Amino acid sequence: MGSTQFGNFEVQILSRFDVTSLQFAIRESQSDRAMGHRRYIYLLLRTSRRKAAVGRVEIQLFLVGYILISICEIFSVGEFPLSGKVRVAFSAIHIGLIAATTWILMLNAVVGYQLIDDGTPLSLALMVSSAAVLLIGTGYIALDTGLQFTGFWEESWTAPNRNIALYVLYQLAPLVFLVAFYILEAILVLRILGEKAPMLYLTGAAILFAGGQVINYVASPHICNGTNGKIDGAMFETLLTLLSVTLVWIFWSSITEDDWHNPVGPTYP
Repeated sequence: MGSTQFGNFEVQILSRFDVTSLQFAIRESQSDRAMGHRRYIYLLLRTSRRKAAVGRVEIQLFLVGYILISICEIFSVGEFPLSGKVRVAFSAIHIGLIAATTWILMLNAVVGYQLIDDGTPLSLALMVSSAAVLLIGTGYIALDTGLQFTGFWEESWTAPNRNIALYVLYQLAPLVFLVAFYILEAILVLRILGEKAPMLYLTGAAILFAGGQVINYVASPHICNGTNGKIDGAMFETLLTLLSVTLVWIFWSSITEDDWHNPVGPTYP
């Protein structure tokens, strides 16, 4: 793969980004994240009331994971006066949480098939332990890459900044998990439940998330240059991701609403 772009992390620095504009953009993005935190907490509280809903605890784990991601973003890309090593640590945790949280989201789709009873100690233990492995493993690679305490990934500091392990765990694995989540849920809704309306929420969530990523990775430099560094794509990406997560929750609630008032079988706290 030496002649391909696979595994390369190329950093673009916007020459027209002055300090004042950078702080303005960060404050706008942090404002969006603060709004997101309130929204996620509201969804957590709403979810806790759905005592009989399938996958209630599992979807709460996903929401908690995303709250932690948003908090880490504040410290990893925010304007807090942190030392370089501390910021690297937050960035490593942030990257690990992305892998773990998207994995939890995919497992939420598996929960719907009731291969294992949802909310049971076995179900939660499998979800939490596997997510912890991803979090620790990905976080360790990111931390070692940033702080170079073993020197194993030292070559990733030189152009073209190639780090296959981090690229797979940070860029590819979450994408695979998200696509698998969509496919599994689509099969569950269309073929097993025989419903179509919930797919509007699921597809809307996918479109919003994809749009946010396109803005962040593709359009952001153009937005930044066009506004002389006053704003970039991060603000829009944060907002679209917030809306996407909200639609995922609405999708989940729409396919479990029949259980809310008519619980069948035992329920779990």
